[in-house]
Amino acid sequence: MAQVPQTFLDALAVRTWCGLALRSLGRVREEIDAINVYPVADGDTGTNLYLTAESAATAVEAVFAGHEQGADGPSLADALRAMAHGALIGARGNSGTILAQLLRGMAQVLAAPEAGDTPHTDGTGLRLALRRAADAAREAVAHPVEGTVLTVASAAADAADAVDGADGAEGDCGTVALAAYEGARTALAATPGQLAVLGRAGVVDAGGRGLVTVLGALVEALTGEPVPQEPPTGTVEPVEPAACADAPEHTGEGGPAYEVIYLLEADDAAVARLRERLDPLGDSLVVVGGDGLWNVHVHVDDAGAAVEAGVEAGRPYRIRITHFAVGDVHTGGQRPPRERAQRAVVAVVPGEGLAGLYADAGATTVLARPGEPPASGELAQALRRAHAREVVLLPNDAELRHTAAAAAEQARAEGVRVALIPTRSAVQGIAALAVHEPERRFDEDVVQMTSAAGATRYAEVLVAERQSWTTAGICQAGDVLGLIDGDVAVIGRDLTGTAETVLDRMLQAGGELVTLVVGDEAPETVADRLEARVRESYLAVDTVVYRGGRQGSLLLIGVE
Repeated sequence: MAQVPQTFLDALAVRTWCGLALRSLGRVREEIDAINVYPVADGDTGTNLYLTAESAATAVEAVFAGHEQGADGPSLADALRAMAHGALIGARGNSGTILAQLLRGMAQVLAAPEAGDTPHTDGTGLRLALRRAADAAREAVAHPVEGTVLTVASAAADAADAVDGADGAEGDCGTVALAAYEGARTALAATPGQLAVLGRAGVVDAGGRGLVTVLGALVEALTGEPVPQEPPTGTVEPVEPAACADAPEHTGEGGPAYEVIYLLEADDAAVARLRERLDPLGDSLVVVGGDGLWNVHVHVDDAGAAVEAGVEAGRPYRIRITHFAVGDVHTGGQRPPRERAQRAVVAVVPGEGLAGLYADAGATTVLARPGEPPASGELAQALRRAHAREVVLLPNDAELRHTAAAAAEQARAEGVRVALIPTRSAVQGIAALAVHEPERRFDEDVVQMTSAAGATRYAEVLVAERQSWTTAGICQAGDVLGLIDGDVAVIGRDLTGTAETVLDRMLQAGGELVTLVVGDEAPETVADRLEARVRESYLAVDTVVYRGGRQGSLLLIGVE
């Protein structure tokens, strides 16, 4: 019997796979978004999968760029680790988080130390990798549900395992990948009969549809032959809910109000405790990653509690909190996918505490870590996640004005009316959000929010990292700097004393309300001292204090 020509998975094939997957997901992104009805009908599964794949592809390209000067390119393990890490740090939404774990599962097998620094793997290795991927994804989900991407991934692994070895096909990566793709397609077509919400809507699972696309890209990368295209919309004949025997029905009106996602640096034991802490807070809990770095995704009503749980477990960052607008359909909901909300607010915030504060006020937030400002693509995605016809964008940083403008233009090209209010500090954003009234005409609301932000002077107190010339003189490393409206105005040795001087200078021009946002590294007493100073010296001025978390600055001050 003729032997099957062998194809292998190597670093170049991984690179090609990432590029093809990104291109394919880009082509079907809107189609997948349109069939997204589970676990939340927020119409973003295709977009989330695309952004996750984009992050994976970018990481792989960076590895290849790092080897351009050398004689040898990256190894298979290098490429797979980069792909998995890129997907992990860039994962978006429930579907993107699960895709990241699928890729990590493959890397656990093919890039494991015991695998050695082999240049490629054969079909046997690929089969083991697909099995580990499916198992890892299922383990990452707190409450696995059949009829979802998990079912499709398991079916792909089963089909790969069933490849006949009589003619050597089990050693051929292309044959194994094609079998996995066909198994995934078959399982995808059956998802409406497994999950009632899909059956009622007459669609297949959106996450599973995305996985089929990614597996199709793998087949093409290995064989050079494109796979048959899926139906444009993934729609099927509606299935009566009674026929979906295993479909979970969730009672409750609409489900949790927020999606919370963050990266977390923590050990395994802390993450195990975190899972137990988050599980009763909401649903759609997915925790992926390992080796000290995790991506946490959950839908909750108390966004602050979800972030606080992460702080207790380790160091959360890149926190994204999305407020689901009224009408979102959660697991098992009986309404059709929601219409866009009329108006929403998207804000960039510098700390976990402010992220919770803004989210409680109904804003979709993007967290900016010190030295890691969000890119325009991340802001554009936040504008999409707000899912509104009209969006007010608060960058809360003068350095983000061009980035925010680019994101706003992208959203406008997609039919969203966007107003960019040039807030330069989070305290200006708080002032704008305080007067936000969605019932007003859009232009009137924007004018009022802009006026409130513009009437708020802002300051920050931080520690100098190095010797430098400033507008207030020469500072040394370790000096405490007080910046007013972006310029260094005070150089001191003591945080509280410097903050008092800054506050006095700001209040010399008048004011009715002082807002203090205290960072985690600031002494516990600083807010009390400043509140007492305002009470004693400025009788007609009120003070409000917020905890900002890890916000970069020790203290933010706003005076209205």
